Amino acid sequence: MNAIRTLIAEDEPLAAEGLAEWVAKMPQLELVGTCGDGPSALERIRVQRPDLVLMDIHMPGMTGLQVMRALVEDEGAAAPKVIFTTAYDEHALTAFELHAVDYLLKPFTQARFVESVEHALQSLGTSGAVVPALEAAGAAPELLARVLVRDRGGIVPVQVADIEHLKSDTKYTAIVSKGRSYLVRLPISAFEQRLDTQRFLKVNRSCIVNLDFVDSMTPDDSSQYVIRLRDGSSVTASRDVSKQLRAMAL
Repeated sequence: MNAIRTLIAEDEPLAAEGLAEWVAKMPQLELVGTCGDGPSALERIRVQRPDLVLMDIHMPGMTGLQVMRALVEDEGAAAPKVIFTTAYDEHALTAFELHAVDYLLKPFTQARFVESVEHALQSLGTSGAVVPALEAAGAAPELLARVLVRDRGGIVPVQVADIEHLKSDTKYTAIVSKGRSYLVRLPISAFEQRLDTQRFLKVNRSCIVNLDFVDSMTPDDSSQYVIRLRDGSSVTASRDVSKQLRAMAL
């Protein structure tokens, strides 16, 4: 069986790195490249003619939907199968109207990714023996050692051991390290499974702290612990986490 030539179009380095790792674990797929904006994605698709594209929707220059529309309008060229990977659910209908194979909402599991690839293999007329990949999907996710973040037009590697804390809303996460804050377009749940729980503690729904950078933990009037970090900031632990902290204290 010929490998399915696969292109990743994703502007968040961490997300692109994670997809590349999952693609590498599937012998049916061959990664032919990655790109981080819409125009380069369109050019790479037209030149390389991949069989499958894993594409974000919100990218610089052109959205993933605009890229797909341009491919549909190309005469005499078969468009690749496209799996959209996005943090936004409002474009699902349009994506399927453009004949996307699947629409994965971030954060999605490796098992969900494998399921989506199986659909793509079937639509390509390829028998998908995905048992090895499914076995890998059941394994514990690999812990992060570093993350690549965008900053001032470039990409900065941040060592996970240097991350002081992460704070998030529903779609974005601020990574604080060495006095700098880097905003990435991923929810905090995308990091939660891949951080060492001996060092990192999710203290409430929107914040994960590195215990190596905690100065003190003091209960407030509601018996919830206020965690003070070395950079002078503070965050209040949830009631459940506060109970865990009391139980952990010697």
